[in-house]
Amino acid sequence: MSAQERDFSVGSIKRQIMAQAVPLTVAQVVQLLYNVVDRIYIGHQPEAGDLALTGLGVTFPVIMLIAAFTNLFGTGGTVLFSIARGKRDEAEAEKVLGNVFALLAGTSVVLFALCYPLRRQILFLFGASETSVFYADQYLQIYLFGTAFSMLATGLNGYINAQGFPRTGMLTVILGAVVNLVLDPIFIFGLGMGVRGAALATVLSQAISAAWVLRFLTGKRAILKLRLSRIQISPQRTQRILALGLPGFVMQGTNSLVQIVCNNQLQAFGGDLYVGIMTVLTSVREILSLPVMGVSNGSQPVLGFNYGAKENQRVKEGIRFTSVIGIAYTMLAWVVVMLIPRQLMGIFTSDSAIVDTGAQMLKIYFFGFFFMAFQFVGQTAFQSLGKAKQAIFFSLFRKVVIVVPLTLLLPVIGLGVQGVFWAEPISNAIGGLACFLTMWAVIYRRL
Repeated sequence: MSAQERDFSVGSIKRQIMAQAVPLTVAQVVQLLYNVVDRIYIGHQPEAGDLALTGLGVTFPVIMLIAAFTNLFGTGGTVLFSIARGKRDEAEAEKVLGNVFALLAGTSVVLFALCYPLRRQILFLFGASETSVFYADQYLQIYLFGTAFSMLATGLNGYINAQGFPRTGMLTVILGAVVNLVLDPIFIFGLGMGVRGAALATVLSQAISAAWVLRFLTGKRAILKLRLSRIQISPQRTQRILALGLPGFVMQGTNSLVQIVCNNQLQAFGGDLYVGIMTVLTSVREILSLPVMGVSNGSQPVLGFNYGAKENQRVKEGIRFTSVIGIAYTMLAWVVVMLIPRQLMGIFTSDSAIVDTGAQMLKIYFFGFFFMAFQFVGQTAFQSLGKAKQAIFFSLFRKVVIVVPLTLLLPVIGLGVQGVFWAEPISNAIGGLACFLTMWAVIYRRL
């Protein structure tokens, strides 16, 4: 990469944002394959595909909780690691790496010890029924054995990127996703393992990714290595890691909370069918959100660089560009959902009841989908310019203050099960506009 390409204050800011966004989007697509492929194969099982899909949806909060603890240690430690490396304090950087490894490994053991014996009670708490818990438990009892693999692979991969090896870090994700993609049909259909096969394929793919990461960090290519002598927990260092990783933990944890509330309300007002439908709708949303997330994430280093360089007009141009691209794309995605809802549902299941009813719910859930772009653009601007507290606040505002109360309230005031699906578009409109307009007032107009 040339010096000019590193300098985001010269050249077309639109081109620079897209140059960052495209590879990020590709990496996110590969990462998404981990979960989406499982859902597609499980949903198309000849027998009980609908209940199996419902069972998988009930396990989401547990998976999100594991991801939250991974972010807590992995993200917070990466910042300290990079700072120490920038100061040429290699010993401290390796101590941070060793500390994070110990935290991830130790927490994975604790989470397994807590969740495994209580998994059925947890699944009922998270919205399982007497019928769907059979499939949810089949998946979770195997998935939990891969907790350490999942946390180490994801939590330590950032330390490969932080040393200047982004391709190697990307290969970690690609390797696991490809293995999962290959093993899923073999285990689910070829060996007739069903839901257990999907969980086993995921665990094995995570184990391979974890082995890849550990092999690099302990090998010759790593500039700073994971050494046995450095694997210890320092209270002071851990406190700094937790402080820096808390925003990611909170945001991921609230996703789990929202999913739990949704599952319980859907079970109470609609039953297993609607929990299965929400599993599909969540998957469709994740897929359709990837491009706008890629543009938002790709704009962060460009906006931050220009803000630091006091190129305020370029920052404003970048915000305008991401706003236009995000809104235009989400408008197009909304049109697509309205035109082919049954086809989108059919990607994940061949069950006619889920497809027919789900197509109606899909139109509700994605109503006014373009409002989501306002949330992404606003939060991205706050994060890029160092306003992390505001970014966290508006994430919590949309999820905890709006989505959760609406999910609890709308079904009981006459909307029934449809009220759970209406909570999403209403929260996108209120939360998205609040975030964007605040950003416009306190950041954009003052640049």
